[in-house]
Amino acid sequence: MVEVSRTVSAPGDLGVALARVAPQSPIEMELRLESVMEGVLVSGAVDVQVSAECARCLEPIAWEEAVDVSELFAYPATDARGAVVEEPEDDEDPLPVLEGDLIDLEPTLRDSVVTALPMAPLCRDDCAGLCPECGIRLDDHPGHEHQTVDPRWAALAGLAEHDPGQATAEAQPDARNK
Repeated sequence: MVEVSRTVSAPGDLGVALARVAPQSPIEMELRLESVMEGVLVSGAVDVQVSAECARCLEPIAWEEAVDVSELFAYPATDARGAVVEEPEDDEDPLPVLEGDLIDLEPTLRDSVVTALPMAPLCRDDCAGLCPECGIRLDDHPGHEHQTVDPRWAALAGLAEHDPGQATAEAQPDARNK
């Protein structure tokens, strides 16, 4: 077993729609490499700096995310003499294979980090979001509201604006008509 600590630059396009790791930002890895019968088991923790936008109010937010990584890298298939042979790819999800003495961690890192990121990050759990009418941030203006009248009831709104005394006088019959 070998323990390795490395800091590498983040590959480009590491993230989801609203949360991502900035390209070339530092990724700190604390990994353990273990030789097992099938290959090399790589496990450990990866720390990344995430920058995102709140899914409700679109405010920028940032945090550090610790992600667990675990992947088995298989030894290449060999014949009886130890020569590497190509096997037909009939497996749906083949294991990654060692390339000589090298392990390509980028696909494993991408799979682990992207699945750990939230699809809809929030700046706060109780974030009110944006006003659907004008787009103002509701947390900054808690009493914000719009007076909207349903167009189907707009004609009735005109009746409420008349003088109530006038409506009762019109409802009573005129004394001259008796």
